[in-house]
Amino acid sequence: MFELSSGQIGAWVGSFMLPLFRISALLMFMPLIGTQLVPGRVRLYLSLAICLAIMPSLPPMPAIDAISVEAFIWIAQEILIGAMLGFVLQLFFQIFVIAGQIIAMQMGLGFASMVDPANGISVPVIGQVFTILVTLLFLAMNAHLVVFEVLAESFFTLPVGGGFLLENYWEIAHKLSWVLGAALLLVLPAVTALLVVNLAFGVMTRAAPQLNIFSIGFPLTLVLGLVIVWIGMADFLAQYQMFATEALQFLREMARAR
Repeated sequence: MFELSSGQIGAWVGSFMLPLFRISALLMFMPLIGTQLVPGRVRLYLSLAICLAIMPSLPPMPAIDAISVEAFIWIAQEILIGAMLGFVLQLFFQIFVIAGQIIAMQMGLGFASMVDPANGISVPVIGQVFTILVTLLFLAMNAHLVVFEVLAESFFTLPVGGGFLLENYWEIAHKLSWVLGAALLLVLPAVTALLVVNLAFGVMTRAAPQLNIFSIGFPLTLVLGLVIVWIGMADFLAQYQMFATEALQFLREMARAR
């Protein structure tokens, strides 16, 4: 009769289940795979596949009792580390979502909202367009492979059972201000141009009070806003590369990877 001792079960849990929790938490929180578009079963299968692929290159894992309090503490730590890495990527994607919302409000397109299938909420169309562009660029430039590389290196820099790093989460809290600043930097040219347009309509209203500025100004602001967004797309790739480089570098710093 085949029997397993508690030591053998603990060694299996330590060598496979603990890395699986970190990988699963990352995939649950990262923008592309962790959205509502990807079923939970697919994310679980992908987590198992990644865990089996990187297991031979991982450092030796500690053997623990599978039903002890220490095991649950280590599982919670692995989930927090994976969630931390995934949340950094969420911050990067939210830069472009916020930028699209600011531009849409300035050009009078804030009412034109659509349901974001990734998050299940209504967002302006411009923000959704920016999200689609960032997603395509993220995949085209193999940034997701960089994320998986950092994940594999995190098992060496943040070993399983190596202690809870609270300062990393304080760094994420301080990084929230970077998201708003980066979004404002991204939309600054478009917002400035739209401000000039609105000032011009204000001067027209004072010069010709009989002119119905609401029937003329709104469609013109909308058309000029779309033209400004179209012109700004010429510099979208350079801005994406700058923010993506900083976000991935911050991800490496959080994981203490090379």
